[in-house]
Amino acid sequence: MPTPPSRIVSLRAAGTCFTVELTEPVPRVLHWGADLGDLAPEDLTALSLTAEPAILNNAPDIPRRFTVWPTEADGWSGTPAHHGHRAGTATAPRPALTGATHHKAPDGGGELQLRLTDAALGLDITVTYTLDPHGILTADAVLSRPPGTDTTPYDLSGALTLLPLPRRATEILDFTGKWSRERSPQRRPLHHGAHVRDVRRGKPGVDSPYLLSVGVPGFGFRSGEVWAVHVAWSGDQRYLVEQLPEGAGVHASALGGGELLRAGEIRLAPGESYRTPRCHFAWSADGLDGIADRFHRHLRARPQHPRGARPLVLNSWEGVYFDHDLGRLRALAERAAAVGVERFVLDDGWFSGRRADTAGLGDWLADPTVWPDGLSPLADHVRALGMDFGLWVEPEMVNLDSRLARAHPDWILGPAAGLGPTARHQYVLDLARPEVFDYLLKSLDALVGGYDIAYLKWDHNRELLEAVRAPADRPAGHAQVAALYRLLDAVKQRHPGLEIESCASGGGRIDLGVLARTDRVWPSDCNDPVERQAIQNWTAQLLPPELVGTHVGAARSHTTGRVTSDTFRMITALFGHAGIEQDLARCSEEELARLTTWSALYRELRPLLHTGRTVRADLEDEARVLHGVVAQDGSRALYSWARVASSPEGQSGRTPLPGLSPDAHYRLRVRTELGLPSFHQAAAPPWLTAAQGDWLALPGSVLAAAGLPMPTLDPEQALLVEVRRVG
Repeated sequence: MPTPPSRIVSLRAAGTCFTVELTEPVPRVLHWGADLGDLAPEDLTALSLTAEPAILNNAPDIPRRFTVWPTEADGWSGTPAHHGHRAGTATAPRPALTGATHHKAPDGGGELQLRLTDAALGLDITVTYTLDPHGILTADAVLSRPPGTDTTPYDLSGALTLLPLPRRATEILDFTGKWSRERSPQRRPLHHGAHVRDVRRGKPGVDSPYLLSVGVPGFGFRSGEVWAVHVAWSGDQRYLVEQLPEGAGVHASALGGGELLRAGEIRLAPGESYRTPRCHFAWSADGLDGIADRFHRHLRARPQHPRGARPLVLNSWEGVYFDHDLGRLRALAERAAAVGVERFVLDDGWFSGRRADTAGLGDWLADPTVWPDGLSPLADHVRALGMDFGLWVEPEMVNLDSRLARAHPDWILGPAAGLGPTARHQYVLDLARPEVFDYLLKSLDALVGGYDIAYLKWDHNRELLEAVRAPADRPAGHAQVAALYRLLDAVKQRHPGLEIESCASGGGRIDLGVLARTDRVWPSDCNDPVERQAIQNWTAQLLPPELVGTHVGAARSHTTGRVTSDTFRMITALFGHAGIEQDLARCSEEELARLTTWSALYRELRPLLHTGRTVRADLEDEARVLHGVVAQDGSRALYSWARVASSPEGQSGRTPLPGLSPDAHYRLRVRTELGLPSFHQAAAPPWLTAAQGDWLALPGSVLAAAGLPMPTLDPEQALLVEVRRVG
């Protein structure tokens, strides 16, 4: 049972800790980072003493402290933990601690809950920190108006969860992107002021900050101390790292995030409350791979995390587009089953009036002109072939050219002055409106139950611009996300075995809020393996491979027009929840045979790929990519050595394989089932020739420390290397 904590409380697990001192009026953060060990009482006293900063010239006459809820009352001149007003008054928060509980978890970590009250504002704040056994620190807060307080609503303008960073954390890494090039990394030094990433798209977006990391200069995949935060919210977001000249107490800067609130969006009357999104914080002394490993372990420990083998998927979109025909799709399903596909997904184009993307959204019934007997003839055929049946939907959207929009134009989000321009020829339905929610739940329930659907590809193809509810034009973004979560939960509750993919024009809605209710993400609409090497590499910074859809497309990419070899495409797609995205009727017998071989290789390797540690090498040349998965016990590993472009250097040099032990002994082989890459060399390094088709014994000191002289590949080529520990 939770107990009243002592004066100094530490949450400790997996080599990290978070330490808070229960000072008055607001507890202060003493430390977040490397585990300080099991400190004796006198050591805790010393820690408290060293957490008191100097009093600076021309500054408050008391030491500044960085508290769990920093405001100007603490001397903090940066972005406050929260701000708001009550009809233009009550704008100076002064919360004070009224209670605390601390619970230690038997497997490491635990929970600290702090209760603060601001009597002048009429506001209670409960801040909860949970450290899981893998070192992920999750923080959120509930701000509530007690009954009987001033009846004037409190307009909450913002609420962020903030943690301190030390002086040595001086380099920022976050992400940007665009459609078909999501999660593009960007780095910059941390200067004075705030580095703020605001998301105003109604979803995280294809340019999502995704994971904001701050580390020591030059931190990489395998080295350097790093602190990171992820905002688990599927709507508007704010990410922040801020450094002031005077620091943050004894710390240097603050890192955090939360929901970006629109003006007037959260108005708290007595008895009402607002819960911030969960922010997940991670620290690592082992670079970005250490951060990724913590998040992967955190996600895999969830009760709802997929446990069984992730089925090989065929998605129909790039195979048939809108050209739906029962005979053609039955033939596609037959070829899919023959090459080893385990789940067949019918994409966009199946519902009423949907011959292009200009009509039909909202009318979730099979088009009788194409499907006179509904989808059952195809669904039954798919299952008879031994595959699951999946379906594409976009429930949150509507085309004006639809029966739904004509019957209920008031169900569309938009200002009273009139709707703005369409995006992707569609608008957004007001999910928080009860009749809209009920209609969508009824429609989805009928589809899933009526066709025994195992999997929904749930898309979201436009941003929420002017997401307000007429006639008062109140902002509706927060309510929209909350309603989405309720809808996903309700569908899952009615159909417990159903899997749902989060897709949003590709990777536009990837966050741990939606992933608490879904089973995988579609990281990008781009299946070009050159782009996918980077997209998948950086998606892995947060998500383990089994949650990330990775499909083999046609030789000519739908999104880039680039033509690539099937060896490169297949190796790239192995490292995730694999699938196929092409018209198999256009494949030659040789191509089908190679896809069959690839599908067998995926089934062989997925127990390793979907449970192991993701590792990535730090290479000075971005044209070369070395990444892999190492079994948790270190017994096996699989690596991809890829080249996406040419380089000035002819030789790659000796390259260590990340994640192996220099003290162990291994054997290594090149997997040649998918074919060898095209080489840009007269002869291969001898080890490569020796390891083709047979195991080559090598000490760990060579593989993990000295490294292998890697072959020089032609651009857009990849090599697959398997390693097993001996003994």
